[in-house]
Parts: sequence; structure tokens; C-alpha cells
Amino acid sequence: MSVKIEKIRVICTAPEGINLVVVKVETNQPGLYGLGCATFAYRHMAVKHVVEEYLNPLLVGRDAEEIEELWQLMHQNAYWRNGPIENNAISGVDMALWDIKGKMAGMPLYQLFGGKCRAGIPVYRHADGRDLAELCENIQRFQEMGIRNIRCQCGGYGGESYGTLPQGTPRGANPGVYLDSRKYIRDTVKLFEGIRNKIGHEMNLVHDVHERIAPAEVIRLAKELEPFDLFFLEDPVNIEQTEWLRRLRQQSSIPIAEGELFNNPKEWKSLIAEQLIDYIRVHISQIGGITPARKLAIFAEQFGVKTAWHGPGDMSPLAHAANIHIDLAAPNFGVQEWSGIEPPNVVIQDLKGPHGALLEVFPGLPEFEDGYVYANEKPGLGVELDEKEAAKYPCENTVTVWTQTRRMDGALQTP
Repeated sequence: MSVKIEKIRVICTAPEGINLVVVKVETNQPGLYGLGCATFAYRHMAVKHVVEEYLNPLLVGRDAEEIEELWQLMHQNAYWRNGPIENNAISGVDMALWDIKGKMAGMPLYQLFGGKCRAGIPVYRHADGRDLAELCENIQRFQEMGIRNIRCQCGGYGGESYGTLPQGTPRGANPGVYLDSRKYIRDTVKLFEGIRNKIGHEMNLVHDVHERIAPAEVIRLAKELEPFDLFFLEDPVNIEQTEWLRRLRQQSSIPIAEGELFNNPKEWKSLIAEQLIDYIRVHISQIGGITPARKLAIFAEQFGVKTAWHGPGDMSPLAHAANIHIDLAAPNFGVQEWSGIEPPNVVIQDLKGPHGALLEVFPGLPEFEDGYVYANEKPGLGVELDEKEAAKYPCENTVTVWTQTRRMDGALQTP
């Protein structure tokens, strides 16, 4: 008897105050269902609407085993395609279908991708601090956890907190997260000089520009950071100006990681084919889920570009698990961003506090130990959802403020 889709539901939950969107695909086989991540934290209601009002009626009654067919159908059905709302909606269904496939096979998902290429997944974590001393203390704490790769920032991404109007802004300037790009460059170079002087060169250091300064300024920053041996410079330019990566490549030897905001294959195709980046770091739900992420990894492998998938707190444990399963089977895996959601069998206090509520809502997270993350070996993605627990943490539909980044004259800057 073929496995048919009977119903597609959306569960929205925010156990850590971040809106998460989960898609549940139910089938005609008793007890057989799949879960996937469709999290677009800042437009979660739009994604929920697309899944329930458009994808559910499109897919009910269709064969749940035909993942490629269903992905193409969802992708093309609205005619206009490759937008973040639709891609995240598609991702939730796509991941859930892969989860079903793994459960049908009785295998963890990485086995369906050809099996392991490596025993564990090395991760990088985020260290922040009000000053160099606090930042280095946090780096040391991560070292004690076995972490060998650290993303270093000081004061977030270098801007003032939202609502603060720093000295030098014009009369009548709107509220926002204000960034003085020249000061940011000076402070960042000084920061990495201080880190290397304090901790040496054993740790791999990453810095995230977060697309917040002009491309010409990025080139200056990269050249000045070269003596401090960065593992890579993350998202140095915004997606509308990636042609600048060619000039950056010509003038700096620092490895480049790009792609957190990518939606469309056209945005990464030439960057990879021309080897203008070293790491591709898309948010896999943002490009449509496991199906396109696997294709992207295989494409990048042909050009020596490694993967470093986006792995922040504003994605569900289902998406973190999907990252890990793809990583285990990808020959060109590089490193995995990990937001610190260790399961309870590992006694670790994250820098922002424990994750008890998240782990109660999503039991079965991949396991962290001594700098590596491991799949839990359960069939499919291996992560479950406790809907009763999820209901205790409703999402909030609020105005997002951290993305309201501004230059010192008050003009908006890409966040």
C-alpha cells in the first residue's frame, strides 16, 4: 500500500522567545508522520498561511515517497518562486517527507545520503563580550567544552543597541541600531590583535561582518585582519553586491564564507563556479529544505567549496538535525555553526543559560560532546515534537527591531 499524504499541519512555538515554525505531514499509515522546519522567525504567520492554505490542498492525496516530484510541484505551483516565505514553507514539507522516508527505511537520514564520511561534526560557537577581557573569558569557557572554532564579536555586530541615538547623528534621526563603520573596523582589528595576544593561535577564529558595511570597507577590514589568521570572514558583502567578492579575493587571502541570506541558485552559482568563496553557508530552510541543500553541497564539491550551513538560534532543532545529517554524508563539509542547544545528557551551561524548555518541546536533539555533534541514530531526522509542551510557548507577532540597522546619518543599512 502506497504512503499517501492525509494532512499537513503547522505548529508554531517559541520555547526560548524565538518564533519557530514546524510542519507535520501526516500519512494514511497509522503512526507514520514526518516533521520539518519552516522557521522564518520574523514572518512566521505568512509561512503558516502558505503551508495550510496552499500546500496542504495541493499535496493531500499525493504519494509521500515522491520527494523530488513534490518539491518541484511546490516550487513551481505559484509561478513566481524563490522567495523566503515560499521557500521556508516548502522546506517544512520537504524535511518532513525526508523524515518519513527515513522512518520507512528504519534508518537515520544520513544513511539515505550514502552513509557517513566522518565520525562527528566539528562546530563553531559564538563568543561575545562587552570588552576584550570578557570576550576572552568566554572563549576560554568554550575551549574547556572542547570547542576549537569560535566566532568572535564585541558588542554584537558592532552597532549601538536599538533606540540609542549615538553622538553625531542628525536632528530628527529615526531610532535604529546605529553603526559607525570606520569605528567598527578600527575596533575589530584591535579586538583580534588582543585575542591573538591573549590566547595564541591554537583556536580557529571567525568574524561575522553580517553585510553591515560597504564593500570597499570590507576590503580594508580583510586586509587589516590578515595577520590574525582567521578561519574565515563571514558574510562580508550583502547579496545585492556579491560581485565585490572578486575584488576582495584579489586583495586578501582570508577565506570567505557567504550565503546566509541566499534564496535562489542564481545567487550562489557563479560564486562557487568561479571559486570566489571558500564556504557556502546558506540557511537550508531559506532555500527550500534538504532536497536543494543536498544538491548545493554536491555542486559545491565539484569546485572545492566547503559547506558551513547557517545554524543560529532562530531555527528549530529539526533544522539543526537536518544540517548534521547532511554534514555527515558530505565529502566537502567544512564546519557547522551550532547555537548551543546541547541535550540534557551533556552537562553544559550555555553562555545565555540552559535550554530546558526547548529540549522538552523537541526531544531527540543531536548530541554534543567535546567540540563535536553526533546524530542520535534514530530513524529519519531523529527529533520529535511534544505538541502539548509546544502549546505552552505561543509565538508573538511583534515588530522586529534588530534589523533596523542605520548608518550614522540615519539612513538604513542592510542588517
